[in-house]
Amino acid sequence: MSRLRYQHAMWTAAALLGVGFLSWLAGASSIQAAALAVASVVAGAPIARKALAALRHRTFSIDLLVTIAVIGALIIGEYVESSVVAFLFLFGHHLEQRSLERTRASIRQLVDAAPTTARLLRDGVEVEVGIDEIREGSLVVVRAGDSVPVDGTIVSGVGHLQQASITGEPVPVERGEGDDVFAGTTLDNGFLTVRASKVGDDTTFARIIELVEDAQDSKAARQRFLDRFAAVYTPAIVVAAVLFGLVTRDVELALTFLVIACPGALVIATPVAMVAGIGNGARRGVILKGGDAVERLSEVDTMVVDKTGTLTVGHPVVTAVHALAGDADELLRLAGSLELASEHPLGRAIVAAGREHRLALEPPTQVEVRRGVGLTGLVGGVQVTVGSARALPDHEVPGDLLAGVGSFEDDGATVSFVVADGEVLGALAIADDLRPGAAEAMAALHLGGIRTIVMLTGDNERAAHAIAQRAGIDEVHAGLLPEDKVAHIERLVASGARVAMVGDGLNDAPALAAAHVGIAMGAGTDVSVETADVVLAGNRLDQLVHAQRLTRRTVRVMTQNTAIALVTVAVLLAGVVAQQVGMSLGMFVHEASVLLVILNALRLSAWRPRDFAAQTVATPADRRREVVVAA
Repeated sequence: MSRLRYQHAMWTAAALLGVGFLSWLAGASSIQAAALAVASVVAGAPIARKALAALRHRTFSIDLLVTIAVIGALIIGEYVESSVVAFLFLFGHHLEQRSLERTRASIRQLVDAAPTTARLLRDGVEVEVGIDEIREGSLVVVRAGDSVPVDGTIVSGVGHLQQASITGEPVPVERGEGDDVFAGTTLDNGFLTVRASKVGDDTTFARIIELVEDAQDSKAARQRFLDRFAAVYTPAIVVAAVLFGLVTRDVELALTFLVIACPGALVIATPVAMVAGIGNGARRGVILKGGDAVERLSEVDTMVVDKTGTLTVGHPVVTAVHALAGDADELLRLAGSLELASEHPLGRAIVAAGREHRLALEPPTQVEVRRGVGLTGLVGGVQVTVGSARALPDHEVPGDLLAGVGSFEDDGATVSFVVADGEVLGALAIADDLRPGAAEAMAALHLGGIRTIVMLTGDNERAAHAIAQRAGIDEVHAGLLPEDKVAHIERLVASGARVAMVGDGLNDAPALAAAHVGIAMGAGTDVSVETADVVLAGNRLDQLVHAQRLTRRTVRVMTQNTAIALVTVAVLLAGVVAQQVGMSLGMFVHEASVLLVILNALRLSAWRPRDFAAQTVATPADRRREVVVAA
């Protein structure tokens, strides 16, 4: 049966269940019975087909167990049970199929993101060719806005490369002659000529695609408890019912044995809890991609996190202003005005800070970019320079600035000095700041059962350790490429750890796929979001805490429901064998167990962790009060 027809059967059964419910409210019992009986047949037909297909391969599947339950309930007139059991089983299957489709889509998006053409330099002339025509040693021209099509070395030119797709670094890095570049990175500004060293499937970007494919292929679908249970239980009950009928010569008693032995509560124990848990997460911005993701996340004991865009906000901001003369606003106004002429991410961060403080920025004139130094120009007749320590007169840092600059750098920030008419005004600290609530979230994960939290990042050691210390991370590994992250996760898995990986970038996609469960920030790349098993749509780390606690709670409820169903069946079967339980009493207890399972699962709908409050995101006004520190 095609997937579309399978869905039609599910939604048709849902509509008929609605008709049955409305008929019950109106007291139209005949219409109710007819609607539910038809719903049972519509939903039960595809399940029965799968059961028969499995039987042809001598497999006793859960589909056979459900089919027996539906047919038995129809024979004795229990239309509510037959229709609800069949519909919920179809709905659970529907959720699993959607999860698989999204996983496969991530590989297609990775392939689509790869460059398809390049500009080759042949005898001094640029020629646009297909990516498969490039050979090792070829000279490739990269202009501003282009994606680099090969791994290689710059032979001429200079520019700023956005390497987030490979290293996860939020700030474009300056690259010039002799520096290495990676395929899949983007040139923000400048002009480069690159000699190709790795092309096609050998590039770092191509390996990212391969790693995602391999990691996803290696994750076999988890064998569900009901499938294992049904393989033994289903044939045993069928044989037992036949033997029971032959011994007692009571067909009705044998049928009672068979119907009661088919545990309706067990069939819905997992799907009802799963739907309630997934719905709870969705209402709070946590997208759990199916039951398998819920089960795997509940077992995690090691949380691996990316830095840029996950623990941090993902873009540079001004985190502190150190003004020697005490006028922080004037320092920020002059620096912001000059940086209006800059397209560098650090310059844009300074402009953004000035505008957040509602300062009167004015366009500069006579602007000059001094490589390795910074930017200089006139702002309202004042000669202003913003840049590194080389921008200072005589390249010396005034003593009053040393202590402040040292603390900024220890925190992983980049320091830009501000000079006006030859006088040093102070310095600005610019960093990819810690996401609001990150430290609280890491502490809550530890309280919730996570033994170790590990940071894997492509950023530098100093910045990584500064962020890790503030966030409460247990272990840090910096300067990593995507394959290094995957290798580290594989080592953790091999050591017996149950690993969840949290990331947001294209470079995180292979690691997300390699972990037991991948968790993506909702504002991340499409590839990371599609590769992941869980998505934090609100881009907040308190949602990570909610997801981890919710999945553990959901699995606990599933276990409780399974126990309720199995104990109920065991007691009823003992009663039938002892001829103390008849059809009416058996079905009454049967229905009671189904209701108990549903009510137990519905508790998940409103559940939330009691020991962790959602963190609020700082407003621009809050951020202004936090970052400006005048000396």
